[in-house]
Amino acid sequence: MENNQANPFAAAAPDIPRRSAIWFVILLGLVSLFADATYESARSIVGPYLAVLGASGAVVGVAAGAGELVGYGVRLFSGALTDRSRRYWSITIIGYAVNLAAVPLLALAGNWPIAVGLMIAERTGKAIRTPARDAMLSHATHATGRGWGFGLHEAMDQLGAMAGPLALTVVVGSEQGYRTGFALLAIPATLCLLVLAAARFLYPNPLALEVTKTEIAAAKFPRVYWIYLVAAGLIAFGYVDFPLIAYHFEKADVVPDVYIPVFYSVAMASAAVSALVFGRLFDRIGLWANLMATILGSLFALPVFYGGFAFALLGMILWGVGMGAQESILRAFVAEIVAPERRGRAYGLFGAVYGVAWFAGSALMGVLYDHALSALIVVSAASQLAAALVILTIRTKGGVTLRH
Repeated sequence: MENNQANPFAAAAPDIPRRSAIWFVILLGLVSLFADATYESARSIVGPYLAVLGASGAVVGVAAGAGELVGYGVRLFSGALTDRSRRYWSITIIGYAVNLAAVPLLALAGNWPIAVGLMIAERTGKAIRTPARDAMLSHATHATGRGWGFGLHEAMDQLGAMAGPLALTVVVGSEQGYRTGFALLAIPATLCLLVLAAARFLYPNPLALEVTKTEIAAAKFPRVYWIYLVAAGLIAFGYVDFPLIAYHFEKADVVPDVYIPVFYSVAMASAAVSALVFGRLFDRIGLWANLMATILGSLFALPVFYGGFAFALLGMILWGVGMGAQESILRAFVAEIVAPERRGRAYGLFGAVYGVAWFAGSALMGVLYDHALSALIVVSAASQLAAALVILTIRTKGGVTLRH
C-alpha cells in the first residue's frame, strides 16, 4: 500500500484542507491539460489521417468505437484493482505513461491497421489510470464542491484539448504533414509526466483531503447508481466520436483540412466553459444540471452533418457542451452516491458500461454514415433524449439524497 501517513498539507483548521484540495485539483488539472494537449490533438487529425492511409468511413467508426470499448472496458479491472490495492499513484502513473507514449508513435504508422492499434493502446492507457485518478479527485472535491471540483478539472483538461489542436493547425497548414504533427506531441506528453511526478511528491496520500468522510453504506452500490448507469450508457451510445465527424468534414468538403483542428479546438473551448457552468449548477440544483446539459448536447448532429461551414461550427459548439458535461458532472454525481471505499470500482464499472455503449454506438454510426446519414442523426438525438428521460425519472422518483 502506498504512503498512508497524514497529508502534510492537511491541517485541523477548516480552511486549510479546502485550500489544499483546490491546489490538488489544479495540479491534476495541469496533468490533464498537458495530457489532452497530447492525445486530443491526435484525435483531432486521426480521422483524416486514417483516410489518407486508406481507411473507409466504417473503419473509422469501428476503430474509434473499438478504442473506446477497450479503453473503457479495462476500467472495470483497473477500478477494482484501485480499491483493492489503494495504490492510486502507481496505477495513475503507469496509465499516463502508456496513454502518452502511443501518440508520438503514430508518426511511424505505415498503414491504417498499425494506426488503429496505436489508437487502441492510447485508449487503454487512459483506461488504466482514469478510475484511480477520479477516485483521488473525489476525495479532494468533497471540500471544493463536487460539481465545481470536477468542473474545474475538466475545464483545465479542455484547455489543453483546445490549445493542442490549434498548434497542430500551424503544423498541418505549413505542409509539414500529419507525421510531423504526431511527433511534436512528444513535448506536451513529457511535460504531463513531469507535473504528475510533482503532484505525487506533494500529495502522497490524497485520501487525507476528504477530512469529513461521506456517510454512505459501502456494502453495495445504491439502486440509483444502476439507474444512472442506464442514462450514461444512452448518452454514450448516441454520441458521435470526433474522428467520424472529422472524416465527414474532409470527405464532404464541408471544412477545409487546415480548419478541422480549429473546429475541434472550438468544441473543446465550449466543453471547458460547459464544465465550469454546469459544475457550478450541479452544486446548486443537482441532477437538473445533468438534464439540461444532456438536452443541449443532443442537438449537435443535425448541424454537424447537414450544415455548411457555419452550421457545422454551431454543431461542434453543441457537441462540446455535451462533452464538457459528460466529463465533469457525470463523474461528480457518482462521488455523491457511492462510498469512498468503492469509488474505484464505481468509476471502473461506470467507464466499462459507458465504453461498451460508446463502441456499439460508434460502430453503428460508422455504418449509418456510409448508408443512411439521416438515420444517424435520428439515432443520435433519440438516444440522448432517452437518457434525459431516465435522468428526469431519477430526480422525480426521489432516489437521490442530495441537498439541492
